[in-house]
Amino acid sequence: MDNWDEVRTAYQVARMGTVSGAAEVLGVHHATVIRHIDAIEARLGVKLFQRHARGYTPTEAGDDLLRVAQATEDQFNQLVGRMKGRGDDVSGELVVTSLSSLAPLVVPVLSTFQRLHPDLIVRYLTGDRLFRLEYGEAHVAIRAGSAPDQPDNVVQPFMKQEVGLYASMAYIERHGKPAGVEDFASHFFVSTDDETSRAPFSRWLRETVPADRITFRCTNNFCIREAVLSGAGIGFMARWEAARDPNLIEVIPPLSEWFGNLWLVTHVDLHRTTKVQSFLSYLKEQSKGWQQ
Repeated sequence: MDNWDEVRTAYQVARMGTVSGAAEVLGVHHATVIRHIDAIEARLGVKLFQRHARGYTPTEAGDDLLRVAQATEDQFNQLVGRMKGRGDDVSGELVVTSLSSLAPLVVPVLSTFQRLHPDLIVRYLTGDRLFRLEYGEAHVAIRAGSAPDQPDNVVQPFMKQEVGLYASMAYIERHGKPAGVEDFASHFFVSTDDETSRAPFSRWLRETVPADRITFRCTNNFCIREAVLSGAGIGFMARWEAARDPNLIEVIPPLSEWFGNLWLVTHVDLHRTTKVQSFLSYLKEQSKGWQQ
């Protein structure tokens, strides 16, 4: 790219979705925005946007440009901040991603962090797919499982995610509480519908409980929690989450082999930016109070 103005214009159009919105952010006339978009599309030989009555929607190429431009703008803003002596400036967008099951812990932290930095726009992305930090899809990722090994990422151990086997009081009243693993064959279980899940507790359940006793299967942890609460069976839940509901009973002592690790992942190009470092420090401090 030899014309950053055009890239920056395309980035703002992708963010705002309209020419007028991008023009307002950039402080230019809408005709300038259109001219920049036409010029960069002609230079690249690809369409970056689909035009329609409601505005501009990025094409696949436009999405690629958006991710790269986001990371580039973050680095430019950090450079400008240092040059102007504003090393403590936290503004722009902060994009954090994690499994949706961590939302009850992460959302309050993001909310209070944003209140401390009113110029900050928070985007919290959840889902099963890995958002790619090298393409600027996120600034900070909280990931579970084995240590991420993508090149150019900075990986830090975060915390241990403790899980336990729980049943609702209603289930215990109907079926009793198992005395131990030897009683599992006469009980009902809730689990993931993914029989290839690599989560340690999921593997343990598949190896320990007869398949016909896993009678309620779900696609995500939120549904598993609701099924356990409804009395559908015994299921795994994060211990910090189960501790919030007095209706849940831990049926056997937890095994360390069920536990998994959480990791903080950032891209090397943005890891040292004030925005990322400020959030990481705040998140680590707040997580000390998370109930395991």
